[in-house]
Amino acid sequence: MIRTAIIVGLAAVVLWACSSSSSNGSGGDKPSSNPNPTQPGVAADVSGVTASGEPGSYTLSVTVTSPDRGCEQYANWWEVVTGDGHLVYRRILAHSHVDEQPFTRSGGPVAIAAEDEVIVRAHMHPGGYGGTAMRGTVASGFRIDAAGSSIAPELAEADPRPQSCAF
Repeated sequence: MIRTAIIVGLAAVVLWACSSSSSNGSGGDKPSSNPNPTQPGVAADVSGVTASGEPGSYTLSVTVTSPDRGCEQYANWWEVVTGDGHLVYRRILAHSHVDEQPFTRSGGPVAIAAEDEVIVRAHMHPGGYGGTAMRGTVASGFRIDAAGSSIAPELAEADPRPQSCAF
Protein backbone atom coordinates (compact mmCIF):
# COMPACT_ATOMS: atom_id res chain seq x y z
CA MET A 1 0.00 0.00 0.00
CA ILE A 2 2.87 2.39 0.78
CA ARG A 3 4.46 1.58 -2.57
CA THR A 4 1.16 2.35 -4.34
CA ALA A 5 0.86 5.67 -2.49
CA ILE A 6 4.41 6.62 -3.50
CA ILE A 7 3.75 5.72 -7.15
CA VAL A 8 0.47 7.67 -7.16
CA GLY A 9 2.21 10.64 -5.53
CA LEU A 10 5.02 10.57 -8.12
CA ALA A 11 2.49 10.37 -10.94
CA ALA A 12 0.68 13.40 -9.55
CA VAL A 13 3.95 15.35 -9.34
CA VAL A 14 4.78 14.47 -12.96
CA LEU A 15 1.29 15.50 -14.07
CA TRP A 16 1.55 18.78 -12.17
CA ALA A 17 5.03 19.48 -13.56
CA CYS A 18 3.87 18.81 -17.11
CA SER A 19 0.82 21.05 -16.79
CA SER A 20 2.85 23.79 -15.08
CA SER A 21 5.42 23.87 -17.86
CA SER A 22 2.85 24.62 -20.56
CA SER A 23 2.26 28.33 -20.24
CA ASN A 24 -1.10 29.83 -21.04
CA GLY A 25 0.46 33.10 -22.11
CA SER A 26 -0.12 34.88 -18.82
CA GLY A 27 3.30 34.61 -17.23
CA GLY A 28 3.40 30.82 -16.82
CA ASP A 29 0.39 30.32 -14.55
CA LYS A 30 -0.85 26.74 -14.41
CA PRO A 31 -3.75 26.20 -16.82
CA SER A 32 -6.90 25.01 -15.11
CA SER A 33 -9.73 22.71 -16.00
CA ASN A 34 -12.01 24.74 -13.72
CA PRO A 35 -15.39 25.06 -15.43
CA ASN A 36 -16.30 28.18 -13.42
CA PRO A 37 -15.58 31.10 -15.79
CA THR A 38 -15.74 33.66 -12.99
CA GLN A 39 -12.72 32.10 -11.26
CA PRO A 40 -10.40 30.84 -14.00
CA GLY A 41 -7.27 29.13 -12.70
CA VAL A 42 -8.60 28.75 -9.16
CA ALA A 43 -8.80 25.03 -8.42
CA ALA A 44 -7.60 22.60 -5.78
CA ASP A 45 -5.88 19.39 -6.88
CA VAL A 46 -5.89 16.07 -5.04
CA SER A 47 -2.45 14.49 -5.55
CA GLY A 48 -2.51 11.60 -3.10
CA VAL A 49 -4.90 9.34 -1.20
CA THR A 50 -4.03 6.65 1.33
CA ALA A 51 -6.33 4.63 3.55
CA SER A 52 -6.06 2.90 6.89
CA GLY A 53 -8.53 1.09 9.12
CA GLU A 54 -11.23 -1.45 8.46
CA PRO A 55 -13.92 -1.83 5.79
CA GLY A 56 -16.88 0.45 6.55
CA SER A 57 -14.73 2.65 8.78
CA TYR A 58 -11.64 3.79 6.87
CA THR A 59 -9.56 6.86 7.61
CA LEU A 60 -8.40 8.55 4.41
CA SER A 61 -5.35 10.79 4.26
CA VAL A 62 -5.69 13.16 1.32
CA THR A 63 -2.98 15.43 -0.10
CA VAL A 64 -4.22 18.67 -1.67
CA THR A 65 -2.41 21.41 -3.58
CA SER A 66 -4.29 24.68 -3.84
CA PRO A 67 -3.58 28.34 -4.63
CA ASP A 68 -4.58 29.52 -1.14
CA ARG A 69 -4.34 33.25 -0.40
CA GLY A 70 -6.17 33.34 2.92
CA CYS A 71 -9.88 33.16 3.63
CA GLU A 72 -10.76 34.94 0.39
CA GLN A 73 -9.34 31.98 -1.61
CA TYR A 74 -8.64 28.55 -0.14
CA ALA A 75 -9.39 24.85 -0.42
CA ASN A 76 -12.33 24.52 1.97
CA TRP A 77 -12.98 20.76 1.81
CA TRP A 78 -12.12 17.43 0.31
CA GLU A 79 -14.75 14.78 -0.23
CA VAL A 80 -15.44 11.21 -1.25
CA VAL A 81 -18.19 10.62 -3.83
CA THR A 82 -19.46 7.63 -5.78
CA GLY A 83 -19.33 7.55 -9.56
CA ASP A 84 -23.05 8.35 -9.69
CA GLY A 85 -22.63 11.46 -7.52
CA HIS A 86 -23.54 10.29 -4.01
CA LEU A 87 -21.65 12.13 -1.25
CA VAL A 88 -20.04 9.52 1.02
CA TYR A 89 -17.87 11.75 3.22
CA ARG A 90 -16.71 15.37 3.40
CA ARG A 91 -13.71 16.66 5.38
CA ILE A 92 -14.14 20.37 6.13
CA LEU A 93 -10.93 22.44 6.06
CA ALA A 94 -11.41 25.25 8.58
CA HIS A 95 -8.57 27.50 7.41
CA SER A 96 -6.34 28.29 4.45
CA HIS A 97 -2.95 26.67 3.93
CA VAL A 98 -1.03 29.56 2.41
CA ASP A 99 2.37 28.49 3.75
CA GLU A 100 1.77 24.73 3.66
CA GLN A 101 1.59 23.44 0.10
CA PRO A 102 0.82 20.71 -0.61
CA PHE A 103 -0.89 19.70 2.63
CA THR A 104 -2.33 16.41 3.86
CA ARG A 105 -5.37 16.05 6.09
CA SER A 106 -7.01 12.88 7.35
CA GLY A 107 -10.70 12.24 7.85
CA GLY A 108 -13.15 9.51 8.62
CA PRO A 109 -14.74 7.21 9.30
CA VAL A 110 -15.45 6.74 5.60
CA ALA A 111 -18.15 4.09 5.18
CA ILE A 112 -16.93 2.19 2.12
CA ALA A 113 -15.84 -1.38 1.44
CA ALA A 114 -12.31 -2.12 0.24
CA GLU A 115 -13.59 -2.77 -3.31
CA ASP A 116 -15.96 0.25 -3.58
CA GLU A 117 -14.73 2.56 -6.32
CA VAL A 118 -14.95 6.20 -5.24
CA ILE A 119 -13.71 9.61 -6.33
CA VAL A 120 -11.75 11.85 -3.97
CA ARG A 121 -11.77 15.52 -4.94
CA ALA A 122 -11.26 18.94 -3.40
CA HIS A 123 -13.37 22.09 -3.44
CA MET A 124 -12.02 25.62 -3.67
CA HIS A 125 -13.59 28.76 -2.20
CA PRO A 126 -14.60 30.58 -4.36
CA GLY A 127 -13.70 28.52 -7.46
CA GLY A 128 -15.66 25.35 -6.73
CA TYR A 129 -14.69 21.99 -8.16
CA GLY A 130 -12.38 21.78 -11.14
CA GLY A 131 -8.98 20.54 -10.04
CA THR A 132 -7.47 17.11 -10.36
CA ALA A 133 -9.40 14.33 -8.62
CA MET A 134 -8.42 10.74 -7.88
CA ARG A 135 -10.49 7.60 -8.45
CA GLY A 136 -9.97 4.14 -7.04
CA THR A 137 -10.51 1.67 -4.24
CA VAL A 138 -8.84 1.02 -0.93
CA ALA A 139 -7.95 -2.45 -2.21
CA SER A 140 -6.28 -1.38 -5.47
CA GLY A 141 -5.25 2.22 -4.77
CA PHE A 142 -6.12 5.55 -6.36
CA ARG A 143 -5.18 7.10 -9.70
CA ILE A 144 -5.62 10.52 -11.27
CA ASP A 145 -9.06 11.01 -12.81
CA ALA A 146 -9.54 14.09 -14.97
CA ALA A 147 -13.35 13.75 -15.04
CA GLY A 148 -13.86 13.30 -11.29
CA SER A 149 -14.28 16.98 -10.55
CA SER A 150 -17.16 17.33 -13.00
CA ILE A 151 -19.40 14.71 -11.33
CA ALA A 152 -22.38 16.07 -9.36
CA PRO A 153 -21.45 19.79 -9.17
CA GLU A 154 -24.63 20.34 -7.13
CA LEU A 155 -22.88 18.72 -4.15
CA ALA A 156 -21.21 22.10 -3.59
CA GLU A 157 -24.52 23.15 -2.00
CA ALA A 158 -24.89 20.00 0.15
CA ASP A 159 -24.15 19.99 3.85
CA PRO A 160 -21.89 19.87 5.68
CA ARG A 161 -20.24 23.08 4.48
CA PRO A 162 -17.77 25.35 6.26
CA GLN A 163 -19.40 27.93 8.50
CA SER A 164 -16.34 30.19 8.61
CA CYS A 165 -12.64 30.43 7.83
CA ALA A 166 -10.21 30.86 10.73
CA PHE A 167 -7.31 32.36 8.73
